[in-house]
Amino acid sequence: MNRIDPRRLASSALLAVAALHAQTGPRVVTVISTVDGSEQPYALYLPRSFDAPKEYGLLISLHSEDSNHRLNLAQVLGVAGRGTISPEGTGFPTLRDRDMIVACPLARGSMGYQGIAEQDVYDVLADVERRYPVDPDRVYLTGISMGGGGALWLAESRPDVWAGVAAMCPDSMPGSEELAANLLNVPVRLYHGELDTIVPVASSRAWQRRLLDAGVPVAYTEYPATRHNVWDTAYSKGGVLEWLAGLRRNRWPERVRLVARSYQYSSAYWVRIDALTPGVPAQIDARRAPNGDVQAIATNVDGFTLAPASEPALVTIDGTVLRIKHGTALSFNKAPAGWRQGLATAAGKRLGAEGPIVRALAGRHIYVYGTLGAQTDEELAERRKVAEAASQWSTVRSHLQLSLPVKSDRQVTAEDIDTADLVLFGTAESNALVARFANRLPIELRPDAADYGLLFIAPVGKHYALVNSGLPWWTGADETVAAGYPWEPAKYRELTALGDYVLFRGNVTQVVAEGRFDANWKVPADAAARLTAAGTVRIH
Repeated sequence: MNRIDPRRLASSALLAVAALHAQTGPRVVTVISTVDGSEQPYALYLPRSFDAPKEYGLLISLHSEDSNHRLNLAQVLGVAGRGTISPEGTGFPTLRDRDMIVACPLARGSMGYQGIAEQDVYDVLADVERRYPVDPDRVYLTGISMGGGGALWLAESRPDVWAGVAAMCPDSMPGSEELAANLLNVPVRLYHGELDTIVPVASSRAWQRRLLDAGVPVAYTEYPATRHNVWDTAYSKGGVLEWLAGLRRNRWPERVRLVARSYQYSSAYWVRIDALTPGVPAQIDARRAPNGDVQAIATNVDGFTLAPASEPALVTIDGTVLRIKHGTALSFNKAPAGWRQGLATAAGKRLGAEGPIVRALAGRHIYVYGTLGAQTDEELAERRKVAEAASQWSTVRSHLQLSLPVKSDRQVTAEDIDTADLVLFGTAESNALVARFANRLPIELRPDAADYGLLFIAPVGKHYALVNSGLPWWTGADETVAAGYPWEPAKYRELTALGDYVLFRGNVTQVVAEGRFDANWKVPADAAARLTAAGTVRIH
């Protein structure tokens, strides 16, 4: 006999009451960020004929660079131009009514849609689903320029969330091209202006070819004599929202293709990768036959689990046929003799403890300067100044709705250690937390090393410690051409191409050694000599 959970009934009742009193049309609401507990705004549109018992499709729309949530809501609902609504205003122009809910995250401003901003998008999605009756099989993505690239990235990294994607002149996010095959079951439409000088039209043409080669259902519309404002035409006359509204998510696709470099994005639909090498692209191509049997091809994968709609009798992996006993878990691991049934458990590197360096800045984190051995107030102030410089992500041009805390090692609490990643400046001789975690850290910079900088990530309890000893990681960065995604904050962008550690001399352009730790968070044997050659680094 099925039991009814009273908590679920109460939640449904609260949702129904809230929906009955919903304010229709456009407005700005806030969501409490799971990253830092701050109130983050997003623009929300409810259809004028909103009817509480009815489930609605939900469109998540991502704004472009140097724009915001309010402007984006007007754009996606067919208001042409960027100047129709002021960023600081409180009202909205008359918007075309749609029979779907539309939500436009601010996502802190112009910083791309990876890391903190990516989590903001999912916070908004969860908040709308909490407030209103959303059909989980009709959740869509769209975006403009930076937001178009963000839409592709979010759909590729979590394809089983979305029913369809419409990207306007997408400015590709780092790492997104290699994930194209993940969109096999997500219909995609691309739109671009032939004369676009901000994001060249060649970008969308290449995306179309890439997606077609991967078997993805994609259509591409290129508007002649149109520049970077392709959304003005596409949203108002291109039938974008009508096309999206006709799509439904395929929860149980016959075939799943999944490419992942990390445990964070290692599952989709009925396939989950259980063991991989972080940083190396792991791939699975799994097909379900009409009789329920499964065939899979796995590359750079040490273990995976299947959860198809029906239990197979046979699972064939890379040509090896395994007969499945009824009622057993469909988990598989790769032994020296080949594939066998059984759960593969990740080694030291696992979900939430896999690196690379940039992961320490992708969620809630605290910048910590050391107080040990400080002889004067001036010396202490200089240490704090370095940590504050690292925490300042906003610029004169791009002010982000983001405040990152700075504390001394004496101010960090047990709750901080339990709930946040820590960016630790100094060595065991100058920072009490580096000293406290010393036996868990794989390497250290000798305190007498002059003109060197060492940056590395390591798991500490439930979270990461990112240790920066010696020169700050951005030393000399202003003298080089910035790499990485142009809309990401400089302090974050400078780390996106790094692995788990980097040692440099003088400035960040003079790299002595860099790479990834092994599966047990140790320095690989072939990298040890490069790290220790100068006599500045100890390996634990």
